[in-house]
Amino acid sequence: MMKFKYLKNRFLSVLFMLVFFTALSASGQSDVINNVKEAMKTGSSRELIKHFNERVEINLDGENSVYSKTQAEFILKDFFKNYPPTTFQYVHQGASPLGLRYTIGTYSYQNGSFRVVMYIKQENKSYKVDSITLTKE
Repeated sequence: MMKFKYLKNRFLSVLFMLVFFTALSASGQSDVINNVKEAMKTGSSRELIKHFNERVEINLDGENSVYSKTQAEFILKDFFKNYPPTTFQYVHQGASPLGLRYTIGTYSYQNGSFRVVMYIKQENKSYKVDSITLTKE
């Protein structure tokens, strides 16, 4: 009987830790997704790059390259200057079986919109944008 009680307590402890760390992990993903959304809405390249990996792939209407965070800030600052935001909203979010998160959103400016696809990877217990694609609609 004593062994059963010990195993039951051990099982409950492990289950609690699993739920706790899963919730913590989801919270980190949500923070990045929400913070990126706000940065896109306000057109803030400085806030946006805070959530990027050290090297990030940017595909801007067919022109694709990998940039450092500093270079990415200049690219996005120019993008926001040329296309000041009116709104930004997510239309879909998901995850691959391997845990790679992705978002699809619409970035609107005065004369049109861009489809925005982002891939978010877990790096050292935090989530960072690994690539962003902006395609004029």
